[in-house]
Amino acid sequence: MKNRVSKEVAKKTPLVLFVLLFLVFALWAQKQNDQPPAKAPAPENKSPAQTADRVNPVKPTEESLSKGKKLYGIDCAMCHGKDGDGKGDMASDVKNVTDFTNPDALKNSTDGELFHVIRNGKGEMPPEGDRAKDNDIWNLVNYIRSLAKKKE
Repeated sequence: MKNRVSKEVAKKTPLVLFVLLFLVFALWAQKQNDQPPAKAPAPENKSPAQTADRVNPVKPTEESLSKGKKLYGIDCAMCHGKDGDGKGDMASDVKNVTDFTNPDALKNSTDGELFHVIRNGKGEMPPEGDRAKDNDIWNLVNYIRSLAKKKE
């Protein structure tokens, strides 16, 4: 009887091993599909020439700076710092956060380029998108420009 049981087990062993191997492979393949795709690096989002040439239609009045400061506090300070020094709470999680208090930081950027970056984002910086009106973004450009002047 023992010999007969051994023969039956021997006959079923390859089938059991095949089924186990198949299940392991199926689980492995499913696990591979569950992995998120590798994150592609964000495009640098260069400003188109027509955007770079845009002139800020909003004069940097006290009212404009005040509105820009309010928006900055809501959307920008977490990374760029409340004073614009690039040392906000989230700055350690993001590479190359601009220090707006450094006069050299924006000297080669036009207001149109700043508008474009704020509206569309750049690198790890998320876009403002359609959440803000154009004049709000121009006020923000005025405020950001004023941060370097305060340090001089």
